[in-house]
Amino acid sequence: MKALFLYAAACLGLVACAAEPPKPAPQTVAAPVTLDPSYDWHVLSTAPMGSLLKDMPVTLHEVLQFRDEAKRSEADEGDCYAIDSTAPTFIARVPDEYLLCFQHDRLARIEATVRVPQDLAAKIFTDACALWFKNAALPAPAIGVATESAPAMCTGRDGMTEFSGRLEVAPDRVAPDQTEAQLSIKLDAVEQP
Repeated sequence: MKALFLYAAACLGLVACAAEPPKPAPQTVAAPVTLDPSYDWHVLSTAPMGSLLKDMPVTLHEVLQFRDEAKRSEADEGDCYAIDSTAPTFIARVPDEYLLCFQHDRLARIEATVRVPQDLAAKIFTDACALWFKNAALPAPAIGVATESAPAMCTGRDGMTEFSGRLEVAPDRVAPDQTEAQLSIKLDAVEQP
């Protein structure tokens, strides 16, 4: 009986040696993150830059803005309007502020501001900025880190539109319970030569 047991063990050993070694589990490569289309600033353009106020495809109401005269630029001249319906989704959120500004009754600037979770703000802003540069066929941007005293900036040009994104984080010592950062963008029409 002992001999039979040894014989069976030897056979099992030979079979195990002859069998192919187990293949390692295939490693999966994470697919690049596909951003929601609302991360592209183009979704904010309800009409092309330069469109006449009277030809806007949405109903608007004028918004009074008060600006510091010392910081006022030529681009700040003109009248700004908000739309009467819901603003376009931007960065997967409805903007807290969405303005269409006109100079000489032509669309010259679009401004939008959304609030994003403070702990994800840097990643969201970096991803959005990279997408803006990719869509404009520009080299990848270098984005600084937003601090209490200096916002992160992302500026570039796509065709006849200049974009300027800004991420502002809340200072912890001022608002320790603040859980959101403010991400804003300005789109300015570039004057044709």
